[in-house]
Amino acid sequence: MHPKEIKQLIETGIQPCTAIIEGDDGKHYTAIVISPSFVGKNRVQKQQVVYATLKDPLADGSLHAISIKTFTPEEWHAHHG
Repeated sequence: MHPKEIKQLIETGIQPCTAIIEGDDGKHYTAIVISPSFVGKNRVQKQQVVYATLKDPLADGSLHAISIKTFTPEEWHAHHG
């Protein structure tokens, strides 16, 4: 699966959001997802929202492995200011 496809799935499934996909070996990716919809959710809840957007490619094996890092816009700004 191509990083642009992963980005599109996440950004279509979570609106509004910004997804940054890292990794180019075709198998292992890291998704950094920034969305105001994460406000009030804990880390696991945030990751569940992102995994839900990727359930089909994960189930059919077209997406092998992905690490997810989630941030609200405020958290992202605080860490990457």
